[in-house]
Amino acid sequence: MLDLDHPTPLDLGYRMPAEWNPHAATWTSWPSDDGLWEGELERVRAEFAGLVTLLATAEDVVINVQDDEAEHDARGRLKAWGADASRIRYHRVALDDAWFRDNGPIFVVNAYGRVALTDWRFNAWGGKYAHAHDTLAPEAVARTLDMRRFAFPYVMEGGAVEVNDEGVLITTRSCLLTPTRNPELAEDEVEAMLRAGLGVRHVVWLEGGLAGDHTDGHVDTIVRFTDDSTIVCAVEDDPDDVNHAATQRNLADLRALLTAEDEPYRVVELPLPARRLEYGGRRLPATYANFYVANGLVVVPTYDDPNDERALEVLRPLFPDRRVIGSSASALITGGGAFHCVTQQQPEGEIEHA
Repeated sequence: MLDLDHPTPLDLGYRMPAEWNPHAATWTSWPSDDGLWEGELERVRAEFAGLVTLLATAEDVVINVQDDEAEHDARGRLKAWGADASRIRYHRVALDDAWFRDNGPIFVVNAYGRVALTDWRFNAWGGKYAHAHDTLAPEAVARTLDMRRFAFPYVMEGGAVEVNDEGVLITTRSCLLTPTRNPELAEDEVEAMLRAGLGVRHVVWLEGGLAGDHTDGHVDTIVRFTDDSTIVCAVEDDPDDVNHAATQRNLADLRALLTAEDEPYRVVELPLPARRLEYGGRRLPATYANFYVANGLVVVPTYDDPNDERALEVLRPLFPDRRVIGSSASALITGGGAFHCVTQQQPEGEIEHA
């Protein structure tokens, strides 16, 4: 049974804003464990340096570093890339992994522009990896920012939810209803949890995500809002591909979805990479939907694939006021995610102090 301490963000008029709203900063975590990256850490760090260099052209970036080695490596690489050091800060915190979208806080704002954060339990996507340090990261951010923290006793990850500014949240049953997260909660209770914690009014359920996704189907690999009435949906056209049925079902479900004004959403198909990406004999959940929206910028993962430019051509008209830039994520995807998975936006606004 759902048991929430009061007051919740919803009770106090807070909500999770859409990603395209102005940011005070982007938070990310520097990759450090070569074992977790299966020997790809050098390539992954190079891609991280490219990502942070791009983001620092648009907004401040806070990099979580777990030790001296990580901070030294980050500083050296970013200097070599010519990144704007004046826009980059370092935050020392113990970490197990680099997926800050999932183990970090989710920020919420109220009608007066004040910003607080929500802190959900993180269990590494159903206990798949070590997470003792990662689940403490939101509390560490709250202390650093002296920001009000709403703590919840339930498991939830930032990559599991996608919101617009009209209170609509999209998620997947394969993720948030898996028994390895909150087995005591039924679907309607999970909806109540999301409404209370993130201030949303309507929860849209899709069935699942991509093959090879160890998150059990995070929505940020398949479906994203680009404005309040436009949704991009990753689609696999090849009927022989394992992702065909699930993505076509998602597409059909979204085309049947109506706005609060009973109008259909504009649903735009986004291709998946043309080539099947594998590592060590396992399918990788490579996708262009895992883009990150920053101030004046959208960074899209690319994979040296024939569909890279096609995906960018789909996305560019949907963000007419932003630069839409592709950046390599071929190494990063070996860990199961891309740019949205490793970033978390802090909305612009006055901090609501603890």
